[in-house]
Amino acid sequence: MTVSSPAADPKSGVFISFEGIDGSGKSTQARRLHAALEAEGRATILTREPGGSSGAEEIRALVLEGAADRWSPETELLLFTAARHDHLERTIQPALAAGQVVICDRFADSTRMYQGLRGEDIRAQVDALHDLMIGQEPDVTVLIDIDPKAGLERALGRGAGEERFESFGLGLQERLRAGFLELARAHPRFEVVDGTGSEADVAARVRKALKARGI
Repeated sequence: MTVSSPAADPKSGVFISFEGIDGSGKSTQARRLHAALEAEGRATILTREPGGSSGAEEIRALVLEGAADRWSPETELLLFTAARHDHLERTIQPALAAGQVVICDRFADSTRMYQGLRGEDIRAQVDALHDLMIGQEPDVTVLIDIDPKAGLERALGRGAGEERFESFGLGLQERLRAGFLELARAHPRFEVVDGTGSEADVAARVRKALKARGI
Protein backbone atom coordinates (compact mmCIF):
# COMPACT_ATOMS: atom_id res chain seq x y z
CA MET A 1 0.00 0.00 0.00
CA THR A 2 1.33 3.43 -0.94
CA VAL A 3 1.01 6.03 1.78
CA SER A 4 1.35 9.71 0.99
CA SER A 5 4.05 11.55 2.87
CA PRO A 6 5.30 15.11 3.28
CA ALA A 7 8.59 13.65 2.12
CA ALA A 8 7.30 13.91 -1.43
CA ASP A 9 8.16 17.65 -1.33
CA PRO A 10 11.94 17.86 -1.96
CA LYS A 11 12.03 21.28 -0.26
CA SER A 12 10.89 19.76 3.04
CA GLY A 13 13.12 18.00 5.51
CA VAL A 14 12.40 14.28 5.83
CA PHE A 15 12.89 12.26 9.00
CA ILE A 16 13.48 8.52 8.48
CA SER A 17 14.19 6.15 11.36
CA PHE A 18 15.42 2.57 11.20
CA GLU A 19 14.25 0.09 13.83
CA GLY A 20 14.67 -3.60 14.53
CA ILE A 21 15.87 -6.11 17.05
CA ASP A 22 19.58 -6.51 17.80
CA GLY A 23 21.43 -7.94 14.81
CA SER A 24 18.65 -7.13 12.35
CA GLY A 25 20.98 -5.24 10.05
CA LYS A 26 19.22 -1.90 10.51
CA SER A 27 22.48 0.03 11.05
CA THR A 28 23.93 -1.38 7.83
CA GLN A 29 20.77 -0.48 5.93
CA ALA A 30 20.71 3.03 7.39
CA ARG A 31 24.29 3.53 6.13
CA ARG A 32 23.42 2.13 2.71
CA LEU A 33 20.40 4.37 2.36
CA HIS A 34 22.49 7.38 3.35
CA ALA A 35 25.02 6.54 0.64
CA ALA A 36 22.28 5.94 -1.94
CA LEU A 37 20.52 9.23 -1.27
CA GLU A 38 23.78 11.16 -1.33
CA ALA A 39 24.58 9.55 -4.68
CA GLU A 40 21.20 10.82 -5.90
CA GLY A 41 22.18 14.34 -4.87
CA ARG A 42 20.01 14.56 -1.74
CA ALA A 43 21.25 16.56 1.23
CA THR A 44 21.31 13.81 3.85
CA ILE A 45 22.69 13.22 7.33
CA LEU A 46 23.13 9.90 9.11
CA THR A 47 22.78 9.86 12.87
CA ARG A 48 22.01 7.37 15.64
CA GLU A 49 20.45 6.80 19.02
CA PRO A 50 21.45 6.85 21.71
CA GLY A 51 23.90 9.44 20.43
CA GLY A 52 23.97 11.84 17.55
CA SER A 53 25.09 14.86 19.58
CA SER A 54 27.97 15.39 21.98
CA GLY A 55 25.86 15.11 25.13
CA ALA A 56 23.87 12.14 23.84
CA GLU A 57 27.04 10.26 22.90
CA GLU A 58 28.23 10.55 26.49
CA ILE A 59 24.97 9.01 27.70
CA ARG A 60 25.32 6.20 25.10
CA ALA A 61 28.19 4.57 26.97
CA LEU A 62 26.20 4.65 30.20
CA VAL A 63 23.23 2.74 28.82
CA LEU A 64 24.81 0.32 26.33
CA GLU A 65 27.77 -0.92 28.34
CA GLY A 66 28.05 -2.75 31.64
CA ALA A 67 26.04 -5.43 33.40
CA ALA A 68 22.45 -6.19 32.38
CA ASP A 69 21.16 -5.02 35.77
CA ARG A 70 23.18 -1.80 35.78
CA TRP A 71 20.04 0.34 35.46
CA SER A 72 16.38 -0.17 36.14
CA PRO A 73 14.02 0.28 33.17
CA GLU A 74 12.77 3.52 34.72
CA THR A 75 16.29 4.95 35.00
CA GLU A 76 17.04 3.87 31.44
CA LEU A 77 13.93 5.69 30.28
CA LEU A 78 15.13 8.94 31.84
CA LEU A 79 18.62 8.55 30.38
CA PHE A 80 17.37 7.74 26.89
CA THR A 81 14.92 10.65 26.97
CA ALA A 82 17.65 13.07 28.04
CA ALA A 83 19.88 11.84 25.21
CA ARG A 84 17.02 12.07 22.70
CA HIS A 85 16.10 15.61 23.70
CA ASP A 86 19.69 16.78 23.19
CA HIS A 87 19.93 14.90 19.89
CA LEU A 88 16.65 16.34 18.62
CA GLU A 89 17.52 19.88 19.65
CA ARG A 90 21.10 19.96 18.39
CA THR A 91 21.08 17.65 15.35
CA ILE A 92 17.72 16.48 14.02
CA GLN A 93 15.61 19.64 14.12
CA PRO A 94 18.29 21.93 12.59
CA ALA A 95 18.82 19.47 9.74
CA LEU A 96 15.09 19.18 9.06
CA ALA A 97 14.75 22.97 9.13
CA ALA A 98 17.48 23.14 6.49
CA GLY A 99 15.50 20.76 4.25
CA GLN A 100 17.78 17.76 4.73
CA VAL A 101 16.91 14.08 4.89
CA VAL A 102 17.67 12.81 8.40
CA ILE A 103 18.34 9.07 8.65
CA CYS A 104 18.38 7.94 12.27
CA ASP A 105 19.51 4.52 13.48
CA ARG A 106 16.82 4.04 16.19
CA PHE A 107 14.51 6.63 17.71
CA ALA A 108 11.63 6.63 20.20
CA ASP A 109 10.17 3.29 19.07
CA SER A 110 13.24 1.57 20.50
CA THR A 111 12.52 3.09 23.90
CA ARG A 112 8.90 1.98 23.63
CA MET A 113 10.18 -1.56 23.14
CA TYR A 114 13.44 -1.96 25.07
CA GLN A 115 12.22 -0.17 28.17
CA GLY A 116 8.45 -0.31 27.72
CA LEU A 117 8.36 -4.11 27.52
CA ARG A 118 10.48 -4.68 30.61
CA GLY A 119 8.29 -3.51 33.42
CA GLU A 120 4.69 -3.18 34.43
CA ASP A 121 3.17 0.15 33.40
CA ILE A 122 6.48 1.42 32.01
CA ARG A 123 5.14 1.67 28.46
CA ALA A 124 2.62 4.28 29.60
CA GLN A 125 5.47 6.22 31.22
CA VAL A 126 7.47 6.00 27.99
CA ASP A 127 4.63 7.49 25.96
CA ALA A 128 3.85 10.19 28.52
CA LEU A 129 7.48 11.31 28.77
CA HIS A 130 7.82 11.26 25.00
CA ASP A 131 4.78 13.49 24.60
CA LEU A 132 6.09 15.87 27.27
CA MET A 133 9.76 16.15 26.27
CA ILE A 134 10.11 15.01 22.63
CA GLY A 135 6.81 15.37 20.79
CA GLN A 136 8.12 14.30 17.40
CA GLU A 137 7.88 11.11 15.34
CA PRO A 138 9.69 10.18 12.13
CA ASP A 139 7.93 10.69 8.81
CA VAL A 140 8.77 7.08 7.97
CA THR A 141 10.05 4.24 10.13
CA VAL A 142 11.76 1.34 8.36
CA LEU A 143 11.50 -1.82 10.44
CA ILE A 144 14.04 -4.44 9.40
CA ASP A 145 12.43 -7.72 10.40
CA ILE A 146 14.51 -10.81 11.10
CA ASP A 147 14.30 -14.05 13.06
CA PRO A 148 15.30 -13.30 16.69
CA LYS A 149 17.65 -16.27 16.99
CA ALA A 150 19.55 -15.31 13.85
CA GLY A 151 19.67 -11.68 14.91
CA LEU A 152 20.98 -12.45 18.39
CA GLU A 153 23.71 -14.73 17.03
CA ARG A 154 24.80 -11.99 14.65
CA ALA A 155 24.72 -9.32 17.35
CA LEU A 156 26.74 -11.34 19.87
CA GLY A 157 29.28 -12.18 17.17
CA ARG A 158 30.13 -8.54 16.55
CA GLY A 159 32.13 -8.07 19.76
CA ALA A 160 31.47 -4.34 19.69
CA GLY A 161 31.45 -3.93 23.48
CA GLU A 162 27.88 -2.55 23.47
CA GLU A 163 26.07 -5.78 24.20
CA ARG A 164 24.22 -5.03 27.41
CA PHE A 165 20.77 -5.56 25.90
CA GLU A 166 21.85 -8.65 23.96
CA SER A 167 22.87 -10.17 27.30
CA PHE A 168 19.19 -10.34 28.31
CA GLY A 169 18.93 -13.33 25.96
CA LEU A 170 16.67 -14.73 23.24
CA GLY A 171 13.43 -14.27 25.19
CA LEU A 172 13.77 -10.48 25.13
CA GLN A 173 14.60 -10.48 21.43
CA GLU A 174 11.45 -12.50 20.68
CA ARG A 175 9.33 -10.09 22.68
CA LEU A 176 10.99 -7.14 20.96
CA ARG A 177 10.24 -8.51 17.51
CA ALA A 178 6.60 -9.10 18.40
CA GLY A 179 6.38 -5.62 19.89
CA PHE A 180 7.90 -3.92 16.86
CA LEU A 181 5.53 -5.74 14.52
CA GLU A 182 2.59 -4.70 16.69
CA LEU A 183 3.74 -1.08 16.48
CA ALA A 184 4.01 -1.39 12.72
CA ARG A 185 0.45 -2.64 12.45
CA ALA A 186 -0.78 0.30 14.51
CA HIS A 187 1.10 3.14 12.77
CA PRO A 188 1.02 3.80 9.01
CA ARG A 189 4.43 5.48 9.12
CA PHE A 190 6.04 2.03 9.33
CA GLU A 191 7.48 0.09 6.41
CA VAL A 192 8.28 -3.51 7.37
CA VAL A 193 11.16 -4.85 5.30
CA ASP A 194 12.28 -8.48 5.20
CA GLY A 195 15.82 -8.53 6.60
CA THR A 196 16.84 -11.90 5.14
CA GLY A 197 19.18 -12.27 2.18
CA SER A 198 22.20 -10.21 1.18
CA GLU A 199 22.77 -6.62 2.26
CA ALA A 200 22.10 -5.57 -1.35
CA ASP A 201 18.81 -7.49 -1.45
CA VAL A 202 17.58 -5.82 1.74
CA ALA A 203 18.77 -2.40 0.55
CA ALA A 204 16.78 -2.82 -2.66
CA ARG A 205 13.65 -3.60 -0.63
CA VAL A 206 14.21 -0.53 1.54
CA ARG A 207 14.70 1.71 -1.48
CA LYS A 208 11.58 0.34 -3.18
CA ALA A 209 9.46 0.93 -0.07
CA LEU A 210 10.65 4.51 0.30
CA LYS A 211 10.24 5.35 -3.39
CA ALA A 212 6.62 4.24 -3.06
CA ARG A 213 6.27 7.04 -0.49
CA GLY A 214 7.90 9.60 -2.75
CA ILE A 215 11.29 9.56 -1.01
